[in-house]
Amino acid sequence: MQEDRLYKIRHTLAHLLAQAVLEKYPHAKPTLGPPVDNGFYYDFDFGEGDAPGGKELKELQKAMRKNLKNWTSWEHKEVSADEAREIFKDNPYKLEIIDELEKEGQKITLYTCGGFTDLCRGGHIENPAETIEPQAFKLSKIAGAYWRGDENNKMLTRIYGLAFETEEELQDYLKLLEEAKKRDHRKLGKELDLFTFSELVGPGLPLWTEKGALYRELLDKFIWSLRSKYGYKRVAIPHITKRALYETSGHWDKFADELFRIKTREGKEYALKPMNCPHHTQIYARKPHSYKELPVRYAETTMVYRDEQSGELGGLTRVLSITQDDSHIFARKSQIKDEFFKIWGIIEEFYGAFGFSDMRVRLSFRDEENKEAYLGGDDVWKEAQKALKEIAEEKGADYFEAPGEAAMYGPKLDFMVKDALGREHQVATVQLDFNLPERFDLYCINEKGEKERIVMIHSAIAGSLERFTALLLEHTAGKLPVWLSPVQVYILPVASAHEDYAQEVLQELKEKGARAELLDASESLGKRIRKFKTDKVPFALVLGDKEKESKELTVESRDEAQIGQVDIDSLVEKLNK
Repeated sequence: MQEDRLYKIRHTLAHLLAQAVLEKYPHAKPTLGPPVDNGFYYDFDFGEGDAPGGKELKELQKAMRKNLKNWTSWEHKEVSADEAREIFKDNPYKLEIIDELEKEGQKITLYTCGGFTDLCRGGHIENPAETIEPQAFKLSKIAGAYWRGDENNKMLTRIYGLAFETEEELQDYLKLLEEAKKRDHRKLGKELDLFTFSELVGPGLPLWTEKGALYRELLDKFIWSLRSKYGYKRVAIPHITKRALYETSGHWDKFADELFRIKTREGKEYALKPMNCPHHTQIYARKPHSYKELPVRYAETTMVYRDEQSGELGGLTRVLSITQDDSHIFARKSQIKDEFFKIWGIIEEFYGAFGFSDMRVRLSFRDEENKEAYLGGDDVWKEAQKALKEIAEEKGADYFEAPGEAAMYGPKLDFMVKDALGREHQVATVQLDFNLPERFDLYCINEKGEKERIVMIHSAIAGSLERFTALLLEHTAGKLPVWLSPVQVYILPVASAHEDYAQEVLQELKEKGARAELLDASESLGKRIRKFKTDKVPFALVLGDKEKESKELTVESRDEAQIGQVDIDSLVEKLNK
């Protein structure tokens, strides 16, 4: 397979990097060097000695290309744990790996190529000198990384590389990276004045400006307009809860590391909610429900809070305060399929409105090797996973299975889209839950007058407003759709003599529901036109003598260049359309 071949190339290049590093920095201790998406990396402990910086990457890259000529064949050797310890006696990281392999009863193997030997399980490309194109890889950056990702361990130096099969593919990817920098949502969010971060408030806690808050309101209204067609009812819950709620749901035990905990003056323990479903169960449980009332559909857009490690936070894609457009359906088992199809329709309409047409679905199932991480028994999980697979097949979806990606309480349908740069993102999610109804004793009274256990269906359309905003800004390069733009029209009077007329136009546009702002003539017209382009506002009205006399508007478009002259009603009709 092509992917397998590229994996082996990248794996081989990680070893080639380790050799180049040890030649220049013999005191370095190599740790782990896996292939990753788009390339490879290797982590090193440089101790108190010299360590490479960004300037040295080119030297290391040059050494890799030189050494590649001698990498013609691999030698594979299986050794005992004691033999391996002797070979790597000065490297505590390799010794730790050797101890683990011995404890697990796994083979310990060494691979040698071009005079360089490493502890490895294999998976390399044959005859690298003939197979790997020297100009198809590039060392890209240096970063810090904790040994095995644990912040309690030592900080190591990670050297990243990019690698493809051909130089052309590498150059295409580098161009993609440059375009991605221009589209970075953190850069665009600042330019468009949608959100900001404050050191005093803390990382991972975005502050939304007046424009950003309006954008969020418009986005949420769109989601609600789609949900309201299917009988969802708004609910509202507090942001904290007693510990007992999460002990009952199982989150306190399985989610403990991600909870923000609160101690009251009386010594009682509360938590900031990391999800909304346990609260919503208590709204449902407030009274008995007849089977005739089901499905009961609750929806709410609200923040949840998760204690992420500071090193994992980044812009809006990983935050501590997450705004979920959350919903929970309480239904009978016989209603599962119909409810899933309804949610699926909402998701398709929502993402279709933003131009995301090619969508595939990830069936996020339980990790059968780590069952203790999930709630519920085998029979419950088999039934739930079977139901989701049948739904995906009946829908004719492009789907794939992903063991280990399930929620704690049940399997999920996770929807995947590609942005304008071809990057895939997980967006909406729909989750089937047999476990929380059991833990909270949720039921309906069926036709026989008996208690019948119900199921819960969790769903979020945008996923989180923060992550969706990051995706949308980068997908559109900051050019938000007209209906979602906080400012739809800039009004630019040519000179101060035209400002009275500009004020009249502004007032009339606002009265007709358009979101307009006036850029007065205190600055040059050229500077204001540049601001119109930089701010990516959909339309600008340039008002001079001609417009003042004719009462028509000269419209400049962000996307269509000059539209020409129209009256106010025609402009408002265009905005609404």
